[in-house]
Amino acid sequence: MSTLSPFHIAIPVHNLDECRTFYRDVLNCEEGRSSDHWVDFNFFGHQLVIHYKPKTEVDLHTNPVDGKSVPVPHYGVVLAWDTFQTFAEGLKQKGISFVIEPYIRFEGQVGEQATMFFYDPAGNALEFKAFKDLGQLFAK
Repeated sequence: MSTLSPFHIAIPVHNLDECRTFYRDVLNCEEGRSSDHWVDFNFFGHQLVIHYKPKTEVDLHTNPVDGKSVPVPHYGVVLAWDTFQTFAEGLKQKGISFVIEPYIRFEGQVGEQATMFFYDPAGNALEFKAFKDLGQLFAK
């Protein structure tokens, strides 16, 4: 595959208004179509739909990666290297509480990448990353 296509993801949220504000105003995602139970967003060129679902007790799980506890499940996007740095700084200025602070993995190695994790207001875990060389996205 030579080009990546936009993906579609739908996630549950128990607080539609709070999450709508988060994705629109904190992450700066353009809002698209909506109803009283869901909202579409342009999530960095991909379609993200937040759907209302009543709150339930969720068993949070993590897996160890690089000595850090990575939330499972999680979703996110791969950004351009410079975009990642600017985006991370903007999130810090907006007071985002990171699960995993922005840092560099595999520095100077194949697959060098920046990554960070945080939660949306409904408890959905997000990961944003960037590769120093995007051609190494799937390198071993």
